[in-house]
Amino acid sequence: MRKLSVGDCISFGWETFKKRPWFLIGTLLLVLIITSIPSSFGPDLPDIDPNGEFIPEPVTAMSLVALLASIVVSTLAWCGIIAFYLRAHDNVMGVQLTDFWNPGPFWRFLGAHILAGIAVTLGLMAFVVPGLIIMLGLLFVPYLVVERGLGPVEAIKESWRITKGNKWQLALLMLAQLGIVILGLLALGVGVFVALPIVMLASAHAYRTLTN
Repeated sequence: MRKLSVGDCISFGWETFKKRPWFLIGTLLLVLIITSIPSSFGPDLPDIDPNGEFIPEPVTAMSLVALLASIVVSTLAWCGIIAFYLRAHDNVMGVQLTDFWNPGPFWRFLGAHILAGIAVTLGLMAFVVPGLIIMLGLLFVPYLVVERGLGPVEAIKESWRITKGNKWQLALLMLAQLGIVILGLLALGVGVFVALPIVMLASAHAYRTLTN
């Protein structure tokens, strides 16, 4: 069983980011712009009546299409983001913008996301702690689907196996990553474009550490 080091993951993310900072920031901005397009066609925020209650927007064909498009685009985006940052982890100088295009595991990724979400939700509904443990145990399901092409059930089993004995370290890593993102937001908000690539590279390093 490999032991995870939070310090090594964060340090790797920072050192790798420094090698191509503007490229990583630029690709992040591009992905955020693309993924925000479908939501711009979705329903407006609900109105509030004089009693302070929300008035739900009526469901229209346009809102349903926008919702479907948002699901498709966000799923494709996450498939691409994971593939991109795994490639950046292995060779940051060789990664290209085209590495974001990775539609192959779309259905497996969506299925795994739904199954993992159900498992975490049930755990949180039963008791909060089991839900958090399940979330940590299934943290690398998306990576296993994208890189190894595993099906939803296989990816869930494998993620649970590779995280065994490291869930406490993964929890600390997530807290450290959250702290980095908060610091980025405090830096006039623009620092988040530095924080997010570092966080993603740190996650990729954690995955590589537990699977190599």
